[in-house]
Order: sequence, then structure tokens, then C-alpha cells
Amino acid sequence: MKKSVKELKEIAKDLRKKAVTMIYEAQSGHPGGSLSAADFVTACYFYDMNVDPKNPKWEDRDRFVLSKGHVCPIQYAALGTLGFFPEETLHTLRKEGSPLQGHPNMHCPGIDIPTGSLGQGLACAVGMAIAGKLDGKKYRVFSVLGDGECQEGEIWEAANTAHKYELDNLIIFVDNNNLQIDGTTDEVMPNIDLGKKFEAFGFDVYNINGHDMAEIVRTLDTIKMRHDHKPKCIIGQTVKGKGVSYMENIAAWHGNAPNKEQYEQAMKDLESDI
Repeated sequence: MKKSVKELKEIAKDLRKKAVTMIYEAQSGHPGGSLSAADFVTACYFYDMNVDPKNPKWEDRDRFVLSKGHVCPIQYAALGTLGFFPEETLHTLRKEGSPLQGHPNMHCPGIDIPTGSLGQGLACAVGMAIAGKLDGKKYRVFSVLGDGECQEGEIWEAANTAHKYELDNLIIFVDNNNLQIDGTTDEVMPNIDLGKKFEAFGFDVYNINGHDMAEIVRTLDTIKMRHDHKPKCIIGQTVKGKGVSYMENIAAWHGNAPNKEQYEQAMKDLESDI
């Protein structure tokens, strides 16, 4: 059953808390991008995607490719909450033998492909979408990209291929928080206007507030009704570290774990919905 916007907001809050807890306990991980991508990940898994936690390899399932694989804590939080694996497994992030490593891998139920080498995930998602077309399947492929990742040339080769093969079963979300590990995307390598770029590559493009759950849901509903043979791109304007006061819009929280005092503050911030 699809969740309401109110329910989705509560789930997103819960997933953020779980992701930060995992990173704190591991003292390793990437909180900033996990928090900025949380709302779209929530909407995909708890509203739009057709998946079965009891049958993770179901051949008719929708696929999810986390191209910016370093923010896997937020995906793991979603998978654990849905029941792809016992929730207590969330406390094993990055531990030896755990299925929850620092980047997604196939030992984790619900992961469709290993990711983390930035720029490669979209090409994999395009391949999955082509396979679905060739096999006559109705499944869709969702992929989350980072805005810094869009500086990679392979992204645009994959986008060109998506256009050529009219992959209207491909939905990508660009987590456009304007920060990457070395600073702002404008300082490192300006993306200029990502929406116009994807339009030039033949995509239907939707520019939205990536933290407005109602707008995310409306956009996904609109996309589901479109049958125009075009791949879809949602440019989500987001805030790195969303929901944690001292992390928001700070590049240093790309890949740092909070200490005990910072963790406790993060839990308070996330509970109060700043």
C-alpha cells in the first residue's frame, strides 16, 4: 500500500536517524549526501517502486541503482526498514563480514548492482533499462546521481544512450546539493544548468525541491503517466546534511562521522525537524 505524504515524511525522518546512527557507530561513512538524498530514496521505496523484500531477486521488480554509492547508509536504512534483512543488521555497517559495506555490494539483499566508482552507475542503470525493453518487461529502473558525479564524462555517454533507445522506463534523480568532497561544484567543475543539459540529451526534466515530499510524489505520479519514449530526469535542489544543524551546507561532512556529542545533537535536530 502506498504511504501518504505525512507517513513518508515520518519515514524519511526515521531513515535519516538510522543512517546517522549507522555512521556514528561505525565511525566511518558519508552523512552529508545520505541526508540530502533521503527524501527521494524514501519516496522511491515506500511510495513508487514495485519490490518484494521476501523475494529480492524477483525478475519483475523495479530496479534501484545508487550511482553515488558512498551514500549507501540511506539505502541500507530503507532496505532494513522494509525487511530485506533484519533491522539489527543496520548496526554492522562497514564491519568485517557484514553485508553492509562502505559501498553497495551484492551480498546485501535488495542491492541490484555494486556501485561507488562515480560515473558508472548511470551506465549500469541504462543497461538494465535496455534489458527490460528487450525482454518485454514492465519494470522501471531508478538511479540516484550526485551533482559532482555529473562532472564525469561517462554520465553523458549513458544519457545519450538512454535517449537513443527511448528508455521511458528509466527515472534518474540528481541530488543537486552543490557540494562535493573538495568544495562547491561551482568551484571544482561548474555543472552550469544540469536540467538544460539533460534536456539536450533528450530527457524529460523536472526541476523540484528535493526535500518537498508532496512535490516529489506529484512528480513521480506525473512521470508514471507519461508515455513519450523519453527517459526521465528529476533535478532535486537539496541541502547536503539536511536536517542536522551543524552539517547543513558544509562540505566537510561529505565523509566524516560525528562524535558522541555531535551524534546526540544530530538526533535532537532530526527529531525536531529543523
